[in-house]
Amino acid sequence: MVIAGETSGDMLAAELVRELRARLQERPTYSNDLQPLQADLAPRFFGAGGPRMAEAGVELAFDMTSHAVVGLPGLKHLFRLRSLSKQLLQIATDHEPHAIIFVDYSEFNHRLACAIKQFVRARQGAFFDWQPRLIKYVSPQVWASREGRAWQTAEDFDLLLSIFPFEKDWYAARVPKLRVEFVGHPMLDRYPSAELAGTTSVGGSPSVVLLPGSRQAELERHLPVMLEALKIIQSTLPAIVATIVLPTEDLAHTARGLSPAGVTIKVGGLAETLRTATIAIASTGTVTMECALFGIPTVTLYKTSWITYQIGRRLIKVKWLTMPNLLANEAIFPEFIQNDATPANLSRAALELLRDEPRRQHVRVKLAKIIATLGGPGASQRAARAIVGVL
Repeated sequence: MVIAGETSGDMLAAELVRELRARLQERPTYSNDLQPLQADLAPRFFGAGGPRMAEAGVELAFDMTSHAVVGLPGLKHLFRLRSLSKQLLQIATDHEPHAIIFVDYSEFNHRLACAIKQFVRARQGAFFDWQPRLIKYVSPQVWASREGRAWQTAEDFDLLLSIFPFEKDWYAARVPKLRVEFVGHPMLDRYPSAELAGTTSVGGSPSVVLLPGSRQAELERHLPVMLEALKIIQSTLPAIVATIVLPTEDLAHTARGLSPAGVTIKVGGLAETLRTATIAIASTGTVTMECALFGIPTVTLYKTSWITYQIGRRLIKVKWLTMPNLLANEAIFPEFIQNDATPANLSRAALELLRDEPRRQHVRVKLAKIIATLGGPGASQRAARAIVGVL
């Protein structure tokens, strides 16, 4: 059983399912009969996720990606998420899978895993033999806030698959009983031919890529600020080429209603766009690691609701939200959060990068060092091997 709740998690889960299917089919399966028969049985995958999981052969009970939420969910959305969680708990207990893989989507998946674990613990004995392996793929950012969640993670999960190198030691120092495997970052497989970008341009002009996020709420908060910053940049560099890259057509439709003429809006094609980009302006999410992979100097921002920000600023302990900055322990990417994420600040930082080629080259060198720590290609293969190991 596989559960993923966001666009990035849907892609990650699909990649894992393909590798896991191949690896499980390599291994013979035995029956529990007194006269066991060896068989090469195809594994079955079911759960909840998005279109990429469906393409990978996962039987979806419903599409979870349409329920992704930024910050604190509203009451109506909260009740909907609880209803979906109850449905998935029922599906799990009805089908009793050997393994349940929770891909990212931390809050929802953490609560569901806890509910499944409680169900199993309450039914021990001779007549109850369901002992599923619970696996978390991508560590929740407990090292950034609410460190106590690490202990609950250790109680509920049999295996944690990490994509960042520092996380294994972090958990080992706090909850050594939790099995943590660093499998590497999956983007290295998605872009095997990635190379340092920024050395080419569109028609000889500098170019900027706008990456407002993969959720509707992120787009609505970030894109207007980015476009205002772009106006200021264009007043200084009229020849600059601007492109917005989004993961879905629905987001692109919203972006078209907000964007002026002359700004190209693309669905997909991030790698091709980054290869010819000079800089990027991006939300602080997963995409900043893709900018790092392609060596793109990036200005990052994040805006959320007032109440979510007030809670977050009291809980978050790390200096930055941008992952390349965290990995480097320095502000390689200029970062602007909430009230600091203004058109003036974004445009100033962007223009400084656009005008300073030596600085951009210095950033590329630092980004290459970060990428070198991420384990190399094969993350999904290593993750699949680890899961087969606990099975």
